[in-house]
Amino acid sequence: MSAVIFLRHAKSDWDAGATDDLSRPLADRGRAAAAAVGSFLAEAGHVPNLVLCSPAVRARQTVEIAIAAGSWTCPTETADELYYGTMDDMVTLACKRQVPLLMLVGHEPTMSSALEYLTGGELRMPTGALARINLNPDNSGLLEWLIPPRLLTDR
Repeated sequence: MSAVIFLRHAKSDWDAGATDDLSRPLADRGRAAAAAVGSFLAEAGHVPNLVLCSPAVRARQTVEIAIAAGSWTCPTETADELYYGTMDDMVTLACKRQVPLLMLVGHEPTMSSALEYLTGGELRMPTGALARINLNPDNSGLLEWLIPPRLLTDR
């Protein structure tokens, strides 16, 4: 059985002067949350085998900081579908890659919609949240955990 960790990018800085949505960077709070995510995943033994990331600056920064904080060595690829795509695109990415543990780093509302589709439950992903879904052969999934960043940064 394969699994997918969904990571919504950490808190962005709306006042950073970005010229467009794609260019908006992380806020200081987002940087702290991304580091906490990376350390948590390493300590808990949930380091992904592959990360697919939105091309948005805030998503890429979230991944870079998490990898550095957790000392991961997994490959990272940019997937335009995680910024421009639909919920169906995200579900397809989650289900087609045959790696033991895949991480998708993206945005709302697509992230929550994909989780709801896979699990049949109603889920909400705040910025910086992590959710692990164990995938079934029929491309349905079982939520193993959903962790908001405040639980990681306050420890």
